[in-house]
Amino acid sequence: MTENDVPEAIREFVEATNDGDAGRFAAAFTDDAYLNDWGREFHGKSGVRAWDRSDNIGKQSHFEILGVEPGAAPDSYVVTMKVTGNGFNGTSPLAFILRDGLIADLRIS
Repeated sequence: MTENDVPEAIREFVEATNDGDAGRFAAAFTDDAYLNDWGREFHGKSGVRAWDRSDNIGKQSHFEILGVEPGAAPDSYVVTMKVTGNGFNGTSPLAFILRDGLIADLRIS
């Protein structure tokens, strides 16, 4: 799978983060989204927005996709991401599950 094969919702997740666009970022998720960041759990759009403020755009994060692999389940993907900014800096796998073209589940480990 190449970067050109990255599903639209995941591309929006990356581009909205890099552009600092919190509205676009939240719009990439389902209303009932689940986000788990190293055991810290966030639920729904309000949870996604809270995580975005505290750990993502709020920390001026910048993402670079290093690799994309299909996950074990349909509509799931593991994206190896290089992250820089004023928070976490390093490389991490992000496991996405999509539903109806949006991010329904994101697990960061």
